[in-house]
Amino acid sequence: MNSLSVRALLVRGMLAGLIAGAFALAVAYFLGESHVDAAIALEEAHSHDHGGGEELVSRTMQATGGLATGVLVFGVAVGGIAALVFCYALGRIGDFGPRATAALIAGAALLTVYIVPFLKYPANPPAVGDPDTIGERTALFFLMVALSVLLAVAAVIIGRRLAPRLGNWNATVAAAAGFVLLIGLAYAFLPSFDEVGKDFPAGLLWEFRLATLAVQVTLWSVFGVVFGYLTERLLTPAALAATPRTARAVN
Repeated sequence: MNSLSVRALLVRGMLAGLIAGAFALAVAYFLGESHVDAAIALEEAHSHDHGGGEELVSRTMQATGGLATGVLVFGVAVGGIAALVFCYALGRIGDFGPRATAALIAGAALLTVYIVPFLKYPANPPAVGDPDTIGERTALFFLMVALSVLLAVAAVIIGRRLAPRLGNWNATVAAAAGFVLLIGLAYAFLPSFDEVGKDFPAGLLWEFRLATLAVQVTLWSVFGVVFGYLTERLLTPAALAATPRTARAVN
């Protein structure tokens, strides 16, 4: 794949990430912000510090401009990274076309970058968590992300090396089992945090975490569909151009 193709795919990945970010933003705003407001209200109701200073950024700005900036920039950034991964993976992970490869990358990213770390360190709304441990919790979350991605890459490499001896299906099962085993060991040995107050509503916590999961599922699902379409248009233009003529000939 030459540099022009890589650049074209990078641009399309960032565009697909922007579109996916717009969909994820809608989910975050309509599903997540109400739970954030409810958690903030609980935090303020239980706070004994009534002498706080003026807010540097208003809650309205956080829920609109701040949220939009964060989600859209994140979408563009991960879209570009996923496009570079696509450039390497196309033709190297099996006999998959552009759309299938894009879908596999999107699914793998959702699993390794979010779901696996989420199961160990789920997202918490305001009023949940000790401020003194936020640095440690953040570091451990990103450590879990790094472990998940590295182990997933190792599983793919090992699976491909085992395929000639075990067959594709058995090699895939063996690599996946190894990934699950090592992730389980990471879950067991990395520290956990149980900092949810007894008076915090369990329903609100559950709904907030589901909303954050929905945002990520939306982001990567839309990205996989849009990027797959754009890459197929770029990499197989002749086949797509021939389709209408073939259909007309048949009719």
